[in-house]
Amino acid sequence: MIKYLLNKQILAMKSQYQYDVRYMEDIIAADLPAFLKYWGFTTMSSHRAHVPMAPLFAARIRTLISEDCGPCIQLAIDMALEAGIDTTTITHIVSNQKDKVSEEVALAMLFTDLVLAHDPGADLLRERIVQLWGQSGLITLGFSISAYRVFPTLKYALGYGQACQQLKINDSAILPNHIS
Repeated sequence: MIKYLLNKQILAMKSQYQYDVRYMEDIIAADLPAFLKYWGFTTMSSHRAHVPMAPLFAARIRTLISEDCGPCIQLAIDMALEAGIDTTTITHIVSNQKDKVSEEVALAMLFTDLVLAHDPGADLLRERIVQLWGQSGLITLGFSISAYRVFPTLKYALGYGQACQQLKINDSAILPNHIS
């Protein structure tokens, strides 16, 4: 019964976002307890306390660009659009144009890029993040950065990694900028 309900949720996601969910289906079919552990990352990745949506999606998208250049980024873009983030902001996040976004979005982008690079410069930004969004906001960004790394890494490990692809923001095509 639980497999049926989980598969139903996965198929709804596939339909809503035109996202390839085969890797999730394979995990459920092979090892339900493993899938339930994986599902914990989806809960962790959806945490969003105290951080506005645009900076939160900036962290998510920049993380995925660092880890993957394919369907996971497109999924995050589609979710950002669904959350009401304007296309111009998303385009600047994907293109890594920190000078063209709000100060909060630029902060989230830079912090994410530095954390992913294990750059001590992230330490200097942490205090600003706590001032803006509190310790809960810092935790939210930490959860997003950490959890969003899992999805593309797992997909590559299971043989579902995708090569670079052109991304779409509404009707416009764009390539991600990996440079921080």
